[in-house]
Amino acid sequence: MAPTWACTLATCPIESSLFGYRPSLAANTFFLSLFGLCTLAQTFELVLWRSHTFSIPIIIGGLCEVIGYVGRVMLYNNPFSQDGFLIQICCLTIGPAFYSAAIYFCIADIVKRFGPHASRLRPGQYAWIFIPCDIISLILQGAGGGVASMAVQSDGDPKPGTNVMVAGLVFQVCSLLAFILLTLEFVWRARATRSAANGAGWGTEKTSTRNRKLWLFGLPFSLAVLCIFIRCAFRVAELSNGWTGGLIKHENTFIGLEGAVIAVSAIALNIAHPKLLST
Repeated sequence: MAPTWACTLATCPIESSLFGYRPSLAANTFFLSLFGLCTLAQTFELVLWRSHTFSIPIIIGGLCEVIGYVGRVMLYNNPFSQDGFLIQICCLTIGPAFYSAAIYFCIADIVKRFGPHASRLRPGQYAWIFIPCDIISLILQGAGGGVASMAVQSDGDPKPGTNVMVAGLVFQVCSLLAFILLTLEFVWRARATRSAANGAGWGTEKTSTRNRKLWLFGLPFSLAVLCIFIRCAFRVAELSNGWTGGLIKHENTFIGLEGAVIAVSAIALNIAHPKLLST
């Protein structure tokens, strides 16, 4: 593959660009603004509640999303922009990994509060196991993106770098799936043993107000995890055929299974703040 970076809309057909389409200005500006607002909201929550291990990874992930969509707006202005392509592929690929890191940190507090007896892992082990998995995933995705970017800049073959990126995404999918299964098992066992949990199990809150807070936290938290998983699976499918595959040529699929689902997860993580469970 040798993208025609010297082209412009005036000199080359849009089909000869890397994506084969001109990114939507409306959609990408919308996502840029939305992620910016979510990041600002999470920054406010950090200042208000001092939840560093939860908010800081989300803020970093949000900044990656904002920068990534700046890259896609650059591609609207010039679909042959090498800088726009490199910015969006690197930032949008690694951004959600920071969201999942915040989730891994958060689950320890949930287990401590609603039934350590029902968890296969000790509360602290979730972070010790899954954060390194996230770091490995980030290293693979970042290294692969760097190799692919250098290949693209020199009109070389980005396939080796792309394969490393896909390996990082696959690793992220597998670790996230393991996390989901462990969390579902914990919920099931905690509910099943709540009557014998000495007031610490799931569903033993003394007031309806606390139960409402549990639902207010649990539903968006679960939605965020599901959305990140869907997005990671999509990116594996998208990049598995390299830069000439079918999925990468369809912006509607990208908007739905990348932009929309990660936007939903960002909003959900603004709502599902662990502070809800401690007040």
